Amino acid sequence: MTDATESAEATGAPARDVYEYALLRVVPRVERGEQFNAGVVLYCRAKSYVAARVHLDEAKLRALDPAADAAGVRAALGAVAGVCAGGERAGQAAGDDAGRRFRWLIAPRSTVVQPGPVHTGLTADPEAEVERLVELLVR
Repeated sequence: MTDATESAEATGAPARDVYEYALLRVVPRVERGEQFNAGVVLYCRAKSYVAARVHLDEAKLRALDPAADAAGVRAALGAVAGVCAGGERAGQAAGDDAGRRFRWLIAPRSTVVQPGPVHTGLTADPEAEVERLVELLVR
């Protein structure tokens, strides 16, 4: 047993696991560098869990670039959620484990949808944590 598990059992609190997350940022015009948060990708190795929650604020998108392709941005954000879900929606990543899918999604890109830096935390419930983060940092 780890110290964290023993400590959690002693207090009656549920054991918490380390997770990593990155924000998904929309950069409508890469040359200008203006951006806003549009999603969260969260990975918890202990639970073999990876998920994305996205929310595209079209008013922000139009404010930064009136000619932006909202449908294209929505599709790119949806593709991230598909890779997280695995199966047919993950395309070539379908056979990869949760960790590999997360690492692929957070690799730097020079596109309209870009991952931010990776941050860490502790949670007893990765599903609730991804929901909390999207509410706190995106919506």
